[in-house]
Amino acid sequence: MENIGIVVAMDEEKAEIEKLISNKEIKEINNLKFITGKIKDKNIILVQCGVGKVNAARTTQKLIDKFNVTTIINVGVAGAINSNLKIGDVIIAKKVIQHDFDITAFGHNKGYITDVGEGIESDENLLEKVKEISQDNSYKTKIGIIATGDIFCTDIKMKEKINNKFNADVVDMECGAIAQVSFLENIPFLAIRSVSDIPNGDNAKTFDENLKIASKIASEILYNII
Repeated sequence: MENIGIVVAMDEEKAEIEKLISNKEIKEINNLKFITGKIKDKNIILVQCGVGKVNAARTTQKLIDKFNVTTIINVGVAGAINSNLKIGDVIIAKKVIQHDFDITAFGHNKGYITDVGEGIESDENLLEKVKEISQDNSYKTKIGIIATGDIFCTDIKMKEKINNKFNADVVDMECGAIAQVSFLENIPFLAIRSVSDIPNGDNAKTFDENLKIASKIASEILYNII
């Protein structure tokens, strides 16, 4: 039986997806609230992890251990570092990297993680589903690279550095950790992120202004994929 685990970081992201779930039940484990139910005919387990890589990794592992998930999808918002992206555009991760992981002192490239490599690829079958639906929605959707770090990026020079180094499209604070745990546990993974802001020195304000609408867009893409 297919069990789809959905991991989000924030209240607004959770609220939009929760609207899509029928037959809801809540199970609380170690202060994490797991919402089980259905989207269409698929079994869903939705959980909010909180912000940052440690919270994301801990929650993803708990989701895998307790709910026998067969797929993990990270859904939420992100900051655009590709100059061709605008607020509300959608990035589906072909690859996820951790831009703040640095063992270059030992001869590795920036972002290389021992026993993982220089980034984690999303599941090919899930990406094929995305390609099928991407032409049928009203949002600009790009299959690209998500760069994760424990930093809310506001600095323009940092934005440009991450974009140039990794050819990344957006930055976030959880996706890389969720992808890494999924990879290590051999669970198919996909990430859906809608652009909420563009790092420019003042994007914390635009993030707050666009968080709800970007979360809604990401949830609509999730629904179409499911």
